[in-house]
Amino acid sequence: MIVYIYPVKTAFTERDILMLRSEHRVKPLPFTQSPILLPLFFILQFFQLLLLLPFTTHYMCFFGGYHSVIPVFLGKLFSIPTFIQAGGTDAVNMPSINYGNYRKKWLKKATTYSFLNCTKILPVAESLVAYDYSYDSSIPKKQGLKNLIPNLKTPIEVIYNGFDAELWKDLGKKRTPYSFITVAKGISKIQRAKVKGIDLIENLAKEFPDFHFTLIGDASYLPKRKNIKVVGSLNQTEIVAILNEHQYYLQLSTSEGFPNALAEAMLCGCVPIGSAVGDIPNIIADTGVILESRDIKNLKNIISSLDQSLFDLKSEMARKRIILNFSFEKRRNALLSLFQS
Repeated sequence: MIVYIYPVKTAFTERDILMLRSEHRVKPLPFTQSPILLPLFFILQFFQLLLLLPFTTHYMCFFGGYHSVIPVFLGKLFSIPTFIQAGGTDAVNMPSINYGNYRKKWLKKATTYSFLNCTKILPVAESLVAYDYSYDSSIPKKQGLKNLIPNLKTPIEVIYNGFDAELWKDLGKKRTPYSFITVAKGISKIQRAKVKGIDLIENLAKEFPDFHFTLIGDASYLPKRKNIKVVGSLNQTEIVAILNEHQYYLQLSTSEGFPNALAEAMLCGCVPIGSAVGDIPNIIADTGVILESRDIKNLKNIISSLDQSLFDLKSEMARKRIILNFSFEKRRNALLSLFQS
């Protein structure tokens, strides 16, 4: 039995559990993101894992952090293979925007211990292993696991996110000209909004009052411009429908590993415009436009230069790129191969 441990339930964790359950018995084990509840959850998790120990063949942890310490410890003690999926905040250090596990003493220790002592690390993006960051000058250049944990010797295998092209698809409907959309949760919190580049979108809305901007994921966010529409959380079918109403997808994050929403939007035929962060340039490639630095002037130039006559071609290219490189089947097969032995 695979024990799958995660700090928060997401569409990503649900998708991975579904993939693994096609061939294995999986026991999901939620943790907490609340600092107040940490002591309680450490005790609860310890006894849960002890009870499951006779039936456990593998541990799989979604991200490294407090929740991965005990599984890694027990895995090492009882020779149970333990995998950690590095996804973003566990592989970056960005104090200026209050982001990343390594800016907090005990969270850094928990994350470092977990990655040093697990069986294998499974980043969802190549950039999470090691890369030179240059998008925002206030953020340290050296990012990624090997830069943040210099003595890291644990085996690493990058397994990219995978997406269902039958679920996320271009419906062939007419789209609103010069319409831009972003999916981001929690942006009513200032720090989260900064990480997701919402301030840049506000600037664009001011500069281009006749263009249409939509933010999905946080109904509590109060936009400053009338041409910004805010929509709360939606189910997948609803997101597909609203993505198909828009021409362009904005992924202007200050930090990302592999943003799921970007790939999903590209599958739905949105032409991507993204920041030069994490694996965003690799995902977009020649199907859209990359903002090389966090500069509103450069971003405005990109928006001003958009060629509507190329939209249909770029839209088709965007969808094909995700299908060819980041399919559901590729990730599923890579994950399942970990447990064949």
